[in-house]
Amino acid sequence: MIADFLRRLTESPPEALPDPDARLALTALLVRLARADNVFTAQERTRIQNIVCERYGLDRAGAEALVVEAEAVEREAPDTVRFTRAIKDAVDYDDRIGVIEAMWAVVLVDGHRDDEEDALLRMVAPLLGVNDRDSNLARRRVEARFST
Repeated sequence: MIADFLRRLTESPPEALPDPDARLALTALLVRLARADNVFTAQERTRIQNIVCERYGLDRAGAEALVVEAEAVEREAPDTVRFTRAIKDAVDYDDRIGVIEAMWAVVLVDGHRDDEEDALLRMVAPLLGVNDRDSNLARRRVEARFST
């Protein structure tokens, strides 16, 4: 199953990802970001679950199942460059900005910007085709949303 998903994610030419694949791809990318510092905290896991609950209308059990599957995919996924390129080619720009916002929400969950997570996000944003200005605005929106 994971091999089939990864094949669909990286095959050429890219086509729009089916909804379940898009969900899994985003969640796996969030897991990869959370693991960038070699620590996947309960706080990060909860934030990812909250993101997928809100974004996809899942209940807690559905969100947990998606995160567990995403963890397995993330372990087996190719390098981040090919992974994000597939998402970029399959997802509209506005939705990619939403992906960046979700990523910033994971990075900032503990109140500070971890160097490894920050570096990965800064690498991924242009790979997703999101410019620095829009990534910065996404970060500010996330900071404003979670600071109140």
